[in-house]
Amino acid sequence: MPSCLAIFAHPDDVEYFAAGTMLQLAQRGWELHYFDLCAGNGGSVQMDGPTTATKRLAEAQEAARILGAKFYPPVVNDMTLTFDIEVMRKVASVIRQSRADIVLTHALSDYMEDHMACARLATSAAFTHGMPNYDTVPPATPYAHDVTIYHAMPHGLCTPLRQKVRAGLYVDVAPVQDQARQALAAHASQKDWLDKSQGMDSYLHTLDKMSAAVGELSGKYALAQGWCRHLHLGYSAADIDPLRSALGSACMVDAIYEAALEKPFP
Repeated sequence: MPSCLAIFAHPDDVEYFAAGTMLQLAQRGWELHYFDLCAGNGGSVQMDGPTTATKRLAEAQEAARILGAKFYPPVVNDMTLTFDIEVMRKVASVIRQSRADIVLTHALSDYMEDHMACARLATSAAFTHGMPNYDTVPPATPYAHDVTIYHAMPHGLCTPLRQKVRAGLYVDVAPVQDQARQALAAHASQKDWLDKSQGMDSYLHTLDKMSAAVGELSGKYALAQGWCRHLHLGYSAADIDPLRSALGSACMVDAIYEAALEKPFP
């Protein structure tokens, strides 16, 4: 089966940014893989760090089960994720273990450093997927087939400097939103934390609001997730778009985004 690997920073990031898209792929026969790089130990005002990490690990494993995805354990603590070669070797190992055709990850420019470091690690590690002379931890066999990377919309749909962004591709997630919400509900420890730290009235309602905001940006779907495709050079032999090919009528290209790509230099 073709394989999709979601590489995100924290427990619950997969659910907010990628679960709907993953579920649409699963309905079309794709194998799913779930990888949070950070332990989530910072995500509580009620428990200490180690207790929080243990709790959130169990929650993420349950969320992956609900999504039907293979789970990979985190490799660092919250707010310690940097572009580090030893971390990259661990990310590259998971990419090889999953034999990913598609890698879903954060936007390269987002509101927090863990998200941006995760995106850089995912893209660089994916670049080594076919390099037999690049050592991974643990060792994993390289593979030669194409890999395509898609970056999620940043939180707030803007860069850290408040510049609004659009997606190149929108995926209709309304048909699978209930299952995505079930997966997010597995992260029960986050309701109190998000209410206190970010003013969110409900973490489940926030998923719906995020999906509705991207859906409105699409101009077509009530609920959507948006993706920007990474340049194919070094990852695939041709400029392929497997997410679009796999989802067909369940996704649409953003004409404004595509037109902007074709503009010549002034």
